[in-house]
Amino acid sequence: MTNFPDLYVLRHGQTQWNLEGRFQGRMDSPLTELGMAQARQQGVILAALELDFDHFTAFCSPQGRAVHTAELAGLKAAPDERLMEISFGSIDGKTLAEIQVKHPEMSDKTGLGWHFNMPDGERFPEMRARCLSFLDDLNGPAVIVCHGITSRLLRGLWMGYDLDGLGRLPIVQGCVYHLSNGLETVLNTAP
Repeated sequence: MTNFPDLYVLRHGQTQWNLEGRFQGRMDSPLTELGMAQARQQGVILAALELDFDHFTAFCSPQGRAVHTAELAGLKAAPDERLMEISFGSIDGKTLAEIQVKHPEMSDKTGLGWHFNMPDGERFPEMRARCLSFLDDLNGPAVIVCHGITSRLLRGLWMGYDLDGLGRLPIVQGCVYHLSNGLETVLNTAP
C-alpha cells in the first residue's frame, strides 16, 4: 500500500455505448435510465455514510457521463482532466467486432494490458503518470467520479498493484469503492 488518503471511487453509470459494447474512451455517450438510477444509488450510498465534506473533496472527470453521474449522486465535484478515461485513439466509439475487422491482432483480450495497445491510443506509462499525479496532489480524503479503466488505475495504484493486479479489480457500475487502511471495500445498497 502507498501513503495516499482515503478514497471513495465511483464509476459513471451505464451509458448507451456501454449497452452497445462500444469503447467510449475520450468520446461520450449519454447515461441510460439504468445509468441514471445507478448514479442516484451511489448518492444514496454516500449519503448513508454521512461524510463530512469539510474534510472530503469531490472530483470528477470532465467527460459528460462522469459529470452527469456526479450531479445525480448529489456531488459538487471539481472536474480534473487527469481523471479522463483512457484514450483509445481511432478505436474510440467502435465495437470490438469493428475493431477486430480492422485490427485482427486485437482479438486477444487477456488481462487489462491489451487496452493500452490500441494502435494510436494512450499507453500504460502515460495513464499511470497522470493518475499518480492526481493521487500525489490530494491533500486529504476524496470522492472521485471517473471511468472503468481510470477507476482501476487509481484504485490499483492506491493499493500498490502492478498491471496484472489492476486487471483483476472489478469495475461495477452503481456501487462505491472505499479505499481505507490498505483495503478496498465495495459499498452497495443491494440486499
